[in-house]
Amino acid sequence: MTDTPPRQRRLSLARLRGLPLWSVLAAGTLVGGVLGGAYGLLTPATYTATSYVIAVPAEKATPDAALGFAQAYGRVATQLAVLGDAQVYAGVPVDTLQRSVRTATSPDAPMVAVSATSSRPGLAVDMANAVTRALTRHADDTRSNTNVRLVQFSRAVEPNEPTSASPTVTGLVGASAGGLLGGLALLARPRRTGQDDEPAPAPSVPGPAAAADVRGQR
Repeated sequence: MTDTPPRQRRLSLARLRGLPLWSVLAAGTLVGGVLGGAYGLLTPATYTATSYVIAVPAEKATPDAALGFAQAYGRVATQLAVLGDAQVYAGVPVDTLQRSVRTATSPDAPMVAVSATSSRPGLAVDMANAVTRALTRHADDTRSNTNVRLVQFSRAVEPNEPTSASPTVTGLVGASAGGLLGGLALLARPRRTGQDDEPAPAPSVPGPAAAADVRGQR
């Protein structure tokens, strides 16, 4: 009774070892594709809306100064001082803005891009426009010191298509990852040396000459 479970485990391991090597790759690809597709189906689609503001130099400022302040405003846009005012316009908490809003600047143009992501297209538009509105207001408050003002270049518009990956794409990515892991598992498997399958050498028996020498010594 006690030998049955170990014997079953040995039989199961023997069956697994008897499978062809390509079955590991096929199983990894299949499992990865199923998991990736399920992730794409269960994850809500997300939409991204982007608005743009541009830094304009005043009479006492230079274009290089406007470019430098655009870089600074791009970093300030996601700070609490700006998002605290933007939450009033967007109607969402500051935490939501911190998770959803990202900014980008260009090293060649004094422009700031404010992007907001949400599962609701309309909310993404409201958040992007709210942050640019609050950022422009803060820039106007310090214009006498910076000699640079922010002007809205383009308002965010409601996106027509989601920016998140579709279930087909996530399924293909999962299948690729599963196949890669299966290949790595094959490379990392222990190699068979072949010595265990060879029969043990038979014990050597002394020949007649050796036996005669032993009798002579006696």
